[in-house]
Amino acid sequence: MVAVSDDTDDWFERALDDEETDEERTPPTPEAEPTASDGSAGDDAGKHDADTESNSTREGDVAEATDDDDPLFEEEFGDALQDVDAPMTDAAADGAATSGPEGFDDLDFVLGGSDEPDFDEEIDSELSRLELGIEGLDRMIQGGVPERSLIVTMGSAGTGKTTFGLQFLTHGLEQGERAVFITLEESRDRVINSATEKGYAFDEYVADGQLAVVDVDPIEMANSLASIRNELPTLVEEFDASRLVLDSVSLLEMMYEDRAKRRNEIYDFSRSLKEAGVTALLTSEASEETPYASRYGIVEYLTDAVFVLQYVRPDDFRETRMAIEIQKIRDANHSREKKPYEITADGISVYQQANLF
Repeated sequence: MVAVSDDTDDWFERALDDEETDEERTPPTPEAEPTASDGSAGDDAGKHDADTESNSTREGDVAEATDDDDPLFEEEFGDALQDVDAPMTDAAADGAATSGPEGFDDLDFVLGGSDEPDFDEEIDSELSRLELGIEGLDRMIQGGVPERSLIVTMGSAGTGKTTFGLQFLTHGLEQGERAVFITLEESRDRVINSATEKGYAFDEYVADGQLAVVDVDPIEMANSLASIRNELPTLVEEFDASRLVLDSVSLLEMMYEDRAKRRNEIYDFSRSLKEAGVTALLTSEASEETPYASRYGIVEYLTDAVFVLQYVRPDDFRETRMAIEIQKIRDANHSREKKPYEITADGISVYQQANLF
């Protein structure tokens, strides 16, 4: 059982603190949890009211999260954010379609004959839309993802979930947007250094006040989740953030051993993200039994868009490949094909013209 501390610090005041140490946090080890196959994957967010009623009669093994009335960030920090002018740059031009990786054409990929995916129908919508910034993947979504969507990227270890989030934020930053990256796995300095090493210039964006990187202990976040939910819309408005990434929601889910409480807390948190008016991306571990469900079978039902990253192993086991699939995007036409991708020094590249055998 994970011990939850009663004392919580101001989790956001570290956002622009250059004195943070680069000590990597070791995530707490959870007790054995049921997988999505036990039925929790079938629970829908619409059952929230019933879950809340049943939860009142249950006792969780983990101490209840306490309401923290402390402000999300100190007054002077909020004032500093308001004084920062966001630099404006030209929007990135559409990239050319890419073919399959060199040497793969006669092995595991076959190229299609069109640069554009076939959509069932034209979409007629006045919704504002945005690009994710993932080469090849944006071409699989007609018109782009609606702004203010809640997105989840699911996959097992090593499939590029964090890299997906870094590219998503960087694409917005390059267009003059402001962004927030919340990590429950790494230290703030490690995230900045790792992103900068990949060529994403997070150090410059942080120095310019365009990007806030926040490291939060999962137990601390679980303790003060009610306060964070209430203050999150203020955070987004004060910082004028357009994009937000939480890496990863699975560690937050892990803090609640009671299934009903976990579902209720994640439901309320996801609702606060939607109310904040920001396009938010969550990363989540996939279920051990299927790549099409999250570890606890909750977030895929609460989000507007689901991207599945998975390993694909051919019958002859020559070499493991990676493939991406769009499971759903509300209010958008999208390809339903599984496409190969690679993680290179430039990030994730989806080979939209290639098909897996």
